[in-house]
Amino acid sequence: MRTIKFLLQKEFRQIFRNKTLLRSILISPCIQLLILPLAANYEVKNISLAVVDNDHSAYSQKMISKITSSGYFKLTSYNSSFKEAYHQIEEDKADIILEIPAHFERNLVRENEQKLFVAVNAINGTKALLGGGYLANIINNYNNEIRLQWVQPSRFNTAPLIEIASSNWYNPLMNYQIFMVPGILVMLVTMIGGMMCSLNIVKEKEIGTIEQINVTPIKKHHFILGKLIPFWVIGMVVFTLGLLIARFVYHIIPIGNISLLYGFLAVYLLAVLGLGLLISTYSDTQQQAMSITFFFVMIFNLMSGLYTPVESMPNWAQWIAKFNPLSYFIQVMRMVVLKGSEFNDVKPHLIAILGFAIVFNTWAILNYRKRA
Repeated sequence: MRTIKFLLQKEFRQIFRNKTLLRSILISPCIQLLILPLAANYEVKNISLAVVDNDHSAYSQKMISKITSSGYFKLTSYNSSFKEAYHQIEEDKADIILEIPAHFERNLVRENEQKLFVAVNAINGTKALLGGGYLANIINNYNNEIRLQWVQPSRFNTAPLIEIASSNWYNPLMNYQIFMVPGILVMLVTMIGGMMCSLNIVKEKEIGTIEQINVTPIKKHHFILGKLIPFWVIGMVVFTLGLLIARFVYHIIPIGNISLLYGFLAVYLLAVLGLGLLISTYSDTQQQAMSITFFFVMIFNLMSGLYTPVESMPNWAQWIAKFNPLSYFIQVMRMVVLKGSEFNDVKPHLIAILGFAIVFNTWAILNYRKRA
């Protein structure tokens, strides 16, 4: 313990001596947590709409007003032909074209039906899918309003109907920030812990102090612990700052036991920092360590379920996600913060993370001993 104490004093002095590094570790995640949830929005709004109105009737104008007043669409051009509207899509000034045929109102009144043509720019598949769905739903609601104007309620078909009563659990207002902030906080803690720790041993190699440490009687696991514990403490501090921002900025209060989150975080940081130290033992320069860490962090982030559900991924991707520590902690954060899950609910995730921590740290100790 006395050896580890001296190693920790050395590491903390190095960290606090570098004021720029300390600011980047503590301040940067806070700024990112304030900005990223505002940008990572699942709602698709401000969809550019180009309209080709060949009818110019009261019905067509009312439908266009209903679409633009929904808050999802903005009318970017009002064209006289489809060719002009298509030119707007080619210049990326429009996402959807709505073409209203001639005699739209007359045919709708006389024949009780009329067709509309919708062309969607599908380069952005998500925007095209949601935008087309929004537009179809608005037009369907407009159609129902017309039916109510024309047909008395008693004349509707009296066939039995199925009524759906729905309620939103855990996130009643469907606020995307409540869903995104816990996951983004986990991502930031992972990036800070993994990247900073991966540069630790490499820095000793570059400045030449690693040879001095190797000739001392310090045991290898003492050396690894001395490198791991300072960033474990910093990870705890960053997580605490993130929870405070979530509480006072986004008004997110964990429903579950907050000590359960810290207990899981303690084990999770051992796994992430162990991976960083493992990368550091294999790298000879800080550039190598940063490149390898960036490779793993990118895969962890994109396959963690932060942006898209893991269940919607292909089977091979779901198997890869099982070896992603980030996906486990994101699930636990959302379970505890939003659902109020207890220890038995997160126990399988904790066992998996504990396995990662044992493997990565043992591997790092053995590999460092091999190369010393």
